[in-house]
Order: sequence, then C-alpha cells, then structure tokens
Amino acid sequence: MLKKTPAEIIGQINQALIVLERHLDDRLHAIHLFGSALDGGLKPHSDIDLLVTVNAPLEEIVRQALMLDLLNVSAPPASKVWRPLEVTVIAIDEIIPWRYPAKRELQFGEWLREDLLQGIFEPALVDHDLAIILTKTRHNSIALRGPAAELLFQPVPDKDFIAALADTVELWNSPEDWEGDERNIVLALARIWYSASTGRIVPKDVAAAWILEQLPGEHQAVVNEARNTYLGINSEEITNYSSQLAAFIFYAKTAIGKLLHN
Repeated sequence: MLKKTPAEIIGQINQALIVLERHLDDRLHAIHLFGSALDGGLKPHSDIDLLVTVNAPLEEIVRQALMLDLLNVSAPPASKVWRPLEVTVIAIDEIIPWRYPAKRELQFGEWLREDLLQGIFEPALVDHDLAIILTKTRHNSIALRGPAAELLFQPVPDKDFIAALADTVELWNSPEDWEGDERNIVLALARIWYSASTGRIVPKDVAAAWILEQLPGEHQAVVNEARNTYLGINSEEITNYSSQLAAFIFYAKTAIGKLLHN
C-alpha cells in the first residue's frame, strides 16, 4: 500500500523542503519523512520528523544559516498554525558503511529555538540515537526526495540498536536531566522498555499502554498522565507528580537495564 503524507502537514513540509533545497543545493541526496506522521498518526504534541541525507559534510556557515532558516518553517509545541519540526542531517559517508556510533551533521528542533536566536549552535557530533532513527526510517518512511530508505540505508545490526537504547537510558540520572522535558522522557522510557522487550518500535502511546499493564500501582499515575497529555485527553502538567516521576524513571531504568544486559 502506498504511504501518503498526511494532508494537514503537506503545506508545512513543502515550505521545509524549499528551505532545505535552498541551503543544501546539489549536496542534497535524500529527504525522508518518518515518525508519528506515519506511525500511529500525529498527536497534539507530535513533531514532524525529517531525516536529511547529504553527499558531503556541511561548512559551519551553511549549518548555521540552515538552522536559522528552519526556525521560519517550524513552530513551538501547541502552535495553532504549524507543528514543531525535528530535522536530522547526516552525511552519507558517515553512515555507509554503517558504524556505531555514527556522526550527524546537525539536528534542529524547537528545544533549540532560544539558543539559535542567541547565536548558540551545536556542532556536528557523534550521536548514538542515529541507530534508532535509521531503524525507524527503514521501517516506515516516505522518500520526499531520493531513494526509499530501505534501499538507501543499511540495516542497523541488533547489537547496535540495543547499544543505542542503553546509551539513551544512561542520559537520565537526576532531576536536572529531565527538568522541562518530563512527559517526553517518561514516554521515551516506555518506548525503550517496549523495544528492549520485543525488538520492535511502536508509537509512544502504544508503548505507554503496554507498560501500564505490567507496572506496579505506585508507578502507573505518572505514565498514565504522560500518555493522556500526549493524546490531548488532558492538559495536566506531569510535574505535579514530581516524587512519582523520579521513582518511575529509576524503576524503568533498572527494568530496562536487566533486559538489555541479559
């Protein structure tokens, strides 16, 4: 069955493509739409996820100009006009042949808006999350430019996918690590837990529903609130569950660690 770009985001994607083509020009090799737009459907807080592949690394002046221009075709969460964009740019020689961890040229997201407007730009860097992004893109994506993902990208070995899950979990060790991003981290842990158990990737709300069936009662409220907020069922701030939040995160990290190191 031919996959289609959701009609509600076609206009915004077209504007993003114009920006990408203007800055990347003949270096542009492929653009793939992946994530919630195709896997489970866009939710009120969903980003538009784009993976951009280029033929050569980007000069710093190009990287900075592209990041600033992407601000004009993205919007903060809960905007009534556009959705947040999350754009990851990779150079093809950094991922083919595949190696772990691989390097990305840049990643744009709304969490960077304030830094970008102040002239703070993240450099190209090694990113273990590319193993997960490429796995998701090969599994379910639309090629907006260039070849289909399953033809362009090599499969990520299971051991590297597992390593990426483990490396991601290690990012969250104290309240300072999740302050301001509590809902997303709770749901990310749910997805990692699901993937560690099954080897598959599912939407955030599906993973949250799955772990709710097996969580002890004292950890269910924080996951349920995160899931309901993500789905737009309520708008309660998950920070109201601060003590349960830390307890759930450490409980989930322990459970995931046992699965990944078996």
